[in-house]
Amino acid sequence: MVRLLFSVFLSITCALAAYAQSTSLNRDALADEMERSFKKELLSAWYPRTLDRQAGGFLSRFDYQWQPKGDQEKMIVTQARHVWLNAKIAQFYPNDPLALSAARHGVRFLREHLWDAEQGGFYWLVTRQGKPIPEATGELIKQAYGNAFGIYALAAFYEASHDPEALQFAQEAFRWLDQHAHDPESSGYFQFLQRDGTPLKAGYKNTPPKDQNSSIHLLEAFTELYHVWPDPTLRDRLHEMLVLIRDTITVEPGTLTLFSTADWQPVSYRDSSAAAQQANFYLDHVSFGHDVETAYLMLEASEALGLEHDTITLMAGKKMVDHALKNGWDQAVGGFYDGGYYYKDRPGITIVQDGKNWWSQAEGLNTLLLMGDQFPNDPMRYHAQFQKLWAYTRRYLIDHEHGGWYEGGLDKEPQRKMGDKAHIWKAAYHDGRALMNCITRLRNGD
Repeated sequence: MVRLLFSVFLSITCALAAYAQSTSLNRDALADEMERSFKKELLSAWYPRTLDRQAGGFLSRFDYQWQPKGDQEKMIVTQARHVWLNAKIAQFYPNDPLALSAARHGVRFLREHLWDAEQGGFYWLVTRQGKPIPEATGELIKQAYGNAFGIYALAAFYEASHDPEALQFAQEAFRWLDQHAHDPESSGYFQFLQRDGTPLKAGYKNTPPKDQNSSIHLLEAFTELYHVWPDPTLRDRLHEMLVLIRDTITVEPGTLTLFSTADWQPVSYRDSSAAAQQANFYLDHVSFGHDVETAYLMLEASEALGLEHDTITLMAGKKMVDHALKNGWDQAVGGFYDGGYYYKDRPGITIVQDGKNWWSQAEGLNTLLLMGDQFPNDPMRYHAQFQKLWAYTRRYLIDHEHGGWYEGGLDKEPQRKMGDKAHIWKAAYHDGRALMNCITRLRNGD
């Protein structure tokens, strides 16, 4: 009996040791590997080639071999993301000869061409030379989402440069957005606005008035700004957005409602026909990448607010990551799928888009490492999944020949190998942030 008990004990001990070994990280080696990729396969691909020395700002579109193509229209989101990333690179590598000047170059375009000098707020889209491009109806519609990224970029640039004009610009942008888009009745922000800032409270073109994507990036922008400007109103809005996203937009079993009415009623087609569900997929599905990204953004906001021992936010974020790992993770080779759906007449969730876009994997790296450090012994084995995702990224997402990341994993979408490396919806912000955060966390433990 004693021999049997010892045998069982030995088996359990060996199993635990094997588990610990499988989830342990060689942190320095991983940090070095990620940094080599960051410098040689990401930064050197994007900069300085994307700087538009002729018209200002950054060029928008490049083919798979990094040759510029198309008319190079410029969107506030892309331009701001370039500014943000270069400002962060300037802090990450203080001796970098290009980053701060590239960020300043981008800020100049934001001020001179993307900011509406007459009525305030950032335009959504301009020509390469900076002329505003209206909608097909002739309207100049502004978006909270785009204005959020303008604020995000300016706050980061101020932190890197200490340029007081940048902080004043960020404050101006925040106050314009808050005055026009904030909803004092139901909280949050309306996504669409007329040129003069009048909110479109019923939405715009078949798109509901409020959504998770603009909300999480407002949270992100307010967090960045609050680091450099601890304004009481800004703090109130930051806290409001954190609670709204965590307690209202996030729903069971741990995923985000994509679109909502003005009073935050979820837009759902679950009770509709299959044709209606397919036609409105954009408005109603499970986006695993956004869930994983939001878990990080909520924790970042909570930390900025100084909410010590905020277990409510921590566990809400963990629930979102766990749901994504259980339901949207490729167990064979790793990677988060693009989309799932909870059909009324089917058990569990159905994967309806099995591609693996680059930004979801980037956000996954960042959040899985964070969760692994928070919960090192959790059965979800976040550290092991982080390593699997990094291996997946190296194999299927990073272009080791031309540099940059493919738009989607080649295991599911091999045609992405010849796809554009950059366009108005693809800059280096997701992958750049993820790699910098992971390198820092691996080396410092936080």
